[in-house]
Amino acid sequence: MSIPPVSPNVVWHDAGTARDARWAVVGGRGATVWLTGLSGSGKSTVAVELLRLLVGAGVPAYSLDGDNLRHGLNGDLGFSAADREENIRRVGEVARLFADAGLVAVVPVISPYAAGRAHARRVHEAVDLLFVEVFVDTPIEVCEARDVKGLYAKARAGELTGMTGVDDPYEAPDAADLVIPGDRMPAEEAAAAIVEVLIARGAVPESGRRTEPSRES
Repeated sequence: MSIPPVSPNVVWHDAGTARDARWAVVGGRGATVWLTGLSGSGKSTVAVELLRLLVGAGVPAYSLDGDNLRHGLNGDLGFSAADREENIRRVGEVARLFADAGLVAVVPVISPYAAGRAHARRVHEAVDLLFVEVFVDTPIEVCEARDVKGLYAKARAGELTGMTGVDDPYEAPDAADLVIPGDRMPAEEAAAAIVEVLIARGAVPESGRRTEPSRES
């Protein structure tokens, strides 16, 4: 994926406030957790649990769900290879801004192409922000059996083209920071494993292991 050109006649404007000072206000250290995998692999379910764990432990976090972003920011994009590339480029840039603001950006997106995921990592690492790629590795037959959106059935019936894993490729990561067996590991356990990675890399304090706020009445 090539780096898009900068708009003409613009100059980068320094905000004038150091990142450490901004992070101190929100009480967090920014990072992005990028969950990739086939449709139906369990990315969004894991993301929900991860967000619950982080917020429950007082860690500022926000979910940038791929489908949700296509309701607004990326609503003008389709599912051609070029549009998928642009979709992931935009998501990566937004995640970087959230991480720079001091939040843990939780990003469950199919992101089928290795180049797009590599680009998202590069734009984070270029400004010294943590990027954690999590591969939710669920066999396609399991994803199809779940078919929570009915997309596989439409693709198999010829009613939908460009379906990742059916007639469009999914390039599985070969060096993800964490691999989650989505057909065998419960979402709660997967989320806890991600938290451990964030703790080990300094993005989340040890207290982030707390599972959730008390529900006692």
